[in-house]
Amino acid sequence: MNASTDNWAEKIRAGDVRAISRAVTAIENGDPDAQRILRELFPLTGRAWRIGVTGAAGTGKSTLVSCLAAHYRAQGKTVGVIAVDPSSAFTGGAILGDRIRMQSHAGDDGVFIRSMATRGAWGGLAQTAADAALLLDAAGKDIVILETVGVGQDEIEVVRVADCTLVVLVPGLGDEVQSLKAGLMEIADIFVVNKADYEDAANFEERLVSIVQLVPPRDGWTPKVVRTVATEEKGIADLAREIEAFREAHADPGIRRAHEKEYWKNWLIRAVQQRVIKEIAAANFESRILSDMAQAVASREKDPHTAADELYSTLGRQARQS
Repeated sequence: MNASTDNWAEKIRAGDVRAISRAVTAIENGDPDAQRILRELFPLTGRAWRIGVTGAAGTGKSTLVSCLAAHYRAQGKTVGVIAVDPSSAFTGGAILGDRIRMQSHAGDDGVFIRSMATRGAWGGLAQTAADAALLLDAAGKDIVILETVGVGQDEIEVVRVADCTLVVLVPGLGDEVQSLKAGLMEIADIFVVNKADYEDAANFEERLVSIVQLVPPRDGWTPKVVRTVATEEKGIADLAREIEAFREAHADPGIRRAHEKEYWKNWLIRAVQQRVIKEIAAANFESRILSDMAQAVASREKDPHTAADELYSTLGRQARQS
């Protein structure tokens, strides 16, 4: 680590906002210094409580997250928020910035908010966001909230990062209760019926509760349903109580260790996948080999699986020779 970054980790541990912000930027950009920082800080992680917030666009996730942050700050807890936004097609950066959202927390050193780009990550949550959550953990944040982009039903990635996952729904956006069969039911620890002042909210909640009752408990926990009106800060205390109840229900060290092991197993798989992708890019397949293989498949001289196997073998040979 060079002279300009040799005390970087120390500043992050002290909660220095500028140092944390620089480190998150380094993580997003794949800067080698970011990995060195994370290696140094990793022994200090594992203390923050991570809350994942997901759901379709328009459900009021950002307002809900802002209210949760305010609630925890009122309890004297420090909060970090990673809001994963759509990636710009031109720059790869987040389209929606933290300068737009959650402005009520501006000037509060106890709250760190950062918008990050998905950069095409499957599941709505970038790998970089998981690393940023580790960084905020090491920086001493008591609560780390990860808000996903809300791109659809397959946001399984949030489960691998969060200790507790909130799925936010609202009445009136189509039959979302029916759509839960597509996957959200499997990841939610708590369902939040936001904008509960909408017409038909009571009926919507009733249908949701009836479906939740059919879900087999996970580690003894059946998903709960909480009504909120985030724009009016209604129901936030009730939601926080359910989050705490979930935390207490999973306080058993054995359950926590099993969750952590599963999380790191998936993290390692993703990390290896990323390294393989980088090696493929570095192998310069675009110049000739990949083009030839693509042509062979397009002309039906090879099937795509055989071509992929041959590309993989070629990559292995090049890696061994390097």
